[in-house]
Amino acid sequence: MTEIKPGVVDVFVIRPLHPEWRVLVLQRAADTRCPGAWETIHGRIEEGERPEHAAIREVREESGLEPSRLYSITVHPFYLHAQQTVQLAIVFAAFIEEPANVAIGPEHRAHEWLSVEEAISRFVWPRERTSMREVVSLLSAGDAGPVEDVLRIL
Repeated sequence: MTEIKPGVVDVFVIRPLHPEWRVLVLQRAADTRCPGAWETIHGRIEEGERPEHAAIREVREESGLEPSRLYSITVHPFYLHAQQTVQLAIVFAAFIEEPANVAIGPEHRAHEWLSVEEAISRFVWPRERTSMREVVSLLSAGDAGPVEDVLRIL
């Protein structure tokens, strides 16, 4: 039987610069899954860990950055045939303050700060492109407006 469970977090890291945001994109290292692919911060939720805690931990581990604000955005399902599970990717947006000095870990070989449109065109996975558009739709005013109390975690 196929199991459905929250398994990973995707975190869009944003520098809210003016006049436009810059979005962190990471390129996978050659000896990891999806070598060379560009992605947002992505990682597993550990046993007993809350998804929002996993999001903050993954931002720290994969970029060396500390989120100043964290928002819950959406959830995307995907199937892992080897494990016979439908995993849920819980999507967050993390805003960071300057200076935004990135220190990538061993699973990535490069990083760039791109405009929203440049980031969307760089992402390999369609769900990342869709999620980035949702982040912009919900937070383009700088916060979540009338739904701030529902979406803002940190």
